[in-house]
Order: sequence, then C-alpha cells, then structure tokens
Amino acid sequence: MKYRYAEMTWPECKEAADAGRVAILPTGTYEDHGYHLPIDVDVVLATTVCDRAVARIPDEAVLIPPVTHGYSPHHMDFPGNITISWQTFVNYVKDVCLSLAAHGFQRILIVNGHGSNTPLVEMAARLTIVESDGRVLCASVNHWGLRKAREVTRNVRESDFGGMSHACELETSLYLAIQPELVQMDKAVDERSPLPPSFQTDLNLGKRADGSLATLMPFWSTMSESGVRGDATKATVAKGEQLLEGTIEGLIELIRELKATEIRPRRDHH
Repeated sequence: MKYRYAEMTWPECKEAADAGRVAILPTGTYEDHGYHLPIDVDVVLATTVCDRAVARIPDEAVLIPPVTHGYSPHHMDFPGNITISWQTFVNYVKDVCLSLAAHGFQRILIVNGHGSNTPLVEMAARLTIVESDGRVLCASVNHWGLRKAREVTRNVRESDFGGMSHACELETSLYLAIQPELVQMDKAVDERSPLPPSFQTDLNLGKRADGSLATLMPFWSTMSESGVRGDATKATVAKGEQLLEGTIEGLIELIRELKATEIRPRRDHH
C-alpha cells in the first residue's frame, strides 16, 4: 500500500482520505548544527521518523511532503541558515493542513523537528481547527516530545541537564543512526547555555528545578561559539538506534491516539 502522499494519484489521495487515514506533516528548518553536523538535521530527523513510522502502518496514516523551511532568524549569524518570517511559516503550514482538510482528511498531525517552530506549529494546528469550523482535528508534536521517545532518552542519556538542546547528544546520536557518513564526530564539542537557570532548558528534562518556567531566546551567536548547545561528544550510533526506534514507536502510538479521538460537534451556548 502506498503511504507517501506525493507518490499517489489523485484518486488514491481521495481513497486515503475516505479511509480515515491520518495525515502526517513533518516540519523543520535549515540551520547551523555545530562543526560536526549538516545544516539539514531538523528536516532529516523529523522526516525520517515520520517516513519510517508511517511505513509500518500504511493503512492508518499518510506521509505528507515536509515543510522544510522554518523560523530561525536568531541563527542568522551562522552561514547556512535559511529562515522565513513566523507569519509566513504559520500561514504556510495552516494552508497545507486546510488543503488536506478540503480533500477529506479529518485528522492531521504536524511532527516538528525544530525548537523555534514549536509555538508556530501549535498555532497552525489551532487555526486549522478554527478555520475548518471544528470539522477537523489537527495536532502538533515535537518528535523528542513523544512519550516513548522521552522514555528511551532518559534511559540512554549520559549528559547532565542541558546536554540535550541543539546539535547535542540527542540530535547527533539520531543523525549517526540515519546518515553516519555525514557526521564529523572528531569536531563534536560540549558547549552549554550561559543563561541563568530560569532561561535554560533541555529537550528531554525540560526546565531547571531551580528556576522559573520562563523563556528567553537571544541571538544564537551570543550563546554559542560552535552553534552547539549541549554535549555532542556523548553521541553514539547505538544510542541513536535506540532513540530512533523509540521515537518511531512513540509516533505510531500518538497517531493511533489521534485516530481514536472523537470529533465532537460544536454547541453554541449564546
């Protein structure tokens, strides 16, 4: 059974929507990831996870072509970065989702691979529901936030708090499991956030217990010399393989959870 939307004919797209398959939309961006990783990390990780997950359950989901350009103006001091405005990104993702809704897909899941896209994909998902008048359920998730992914990460990580943030132990291990020939581990570094506790975060552990749940995002070049924020030196292929499998299993779990979620009618209480 075909599972990649781009490879389907239009009647096959209709059949997929009519069958109630969940539309999976990866999002990412192109930006610096240290001296050791290519700039396509966010796109490759999100797309690979989605492709491999949907390939296992092709009768339940469809892989939509990814949105590869995202919001990262704070990275522009590093060559290679490509950013688009947050309004453009939100509207672009929303328009993709509304197009899928117009074709009959009732459940859409945006799977994001870039931290600064997070509030924007959530907004795009919310707007998709609002502008479809509640006829569609659209959700968003960061691939590192999937339940099984978080569980595996806690079990395999060696870095302390802050070791998983950007081009770190997590992202480097995943890339090693997918395209090891493109990773230059001899150039990997351990570089941490210089910000006070309330503004530090970890992709797996969240916020520091000794700080407030606050957010601050200065220009990346003021926080990192290499582009890394975390400990890339602790990445391994073995960790990456475990993390990749956990993330794939976590995504399948969430797809099925969304598929089972009832689309309930609105009630006007005026």
